[in-house]
Amino acid sequence: MAAHYSGGCSHVHVTASAEPIDNHECHCNVCKSVTGQQHTHVAFFNHADIQVDHPELIKRSPFNAQNPNGPLEICQCSTCDAVLMLDDKQGRIRVAVPNVMGYDDTTFPKATYHAFWDASKGYAKPHDGRPVYEGLQPSFHWPAGA
Repeated sequence: MAAHYSGGCSHVHVTASAEPIDNHECHCNVCKSVTGQQHTHVAFFNHADIQVDHPELIKRSPFNAQNPNGPLEICQCSTCDAVLMLDDKQGRIRVAVPNVMGYDDTTFPKATYHAFWDASKGYAKPHDGRPVYEGLQPSFHWPAGA
C-alpha cells in the first residue's frame, strides 16, 4: 500500500499507510515538556498503519518521565537522535507529531480539535472554531492492542 505520509530521518524512514484515527492539537503537560511547544499537532494511527524501514536503528525512552512504565515510548534514531514517532508498547497506536518528526506538516490534515486543555494552564482557551476538550474527543475509542 502506498504511503500517505512519510517522516523520519535519513537513516530511518517512517511511513503511514492510512489516515490518522485521531488528529488533534494537544495541550497536555507531557507534550509541552517533550516538544517545548504550548500545543502540538498530534496524529494517532492504528499501530499497523505506521511502518519503519530500519527498526534496528531505533532507541527508545519513556514518553512521560513522571510515568516511565507508561505505554508510550519516544523512538529516536540511534545514529542522529532524530525523533521518529511515539510507539505504544500495547500495540494500539503509533503517533506522529508532524512538525517534530520529519513530516511535511502541510500535507497532514489539519487537527480537528484541541485536547487536554484546562483553564489552570494560564493561557486563553483556543477560539479557532475547533472543539476544545479536557481529554481526547468523546467519540475516540482506543483500538485493541496487539
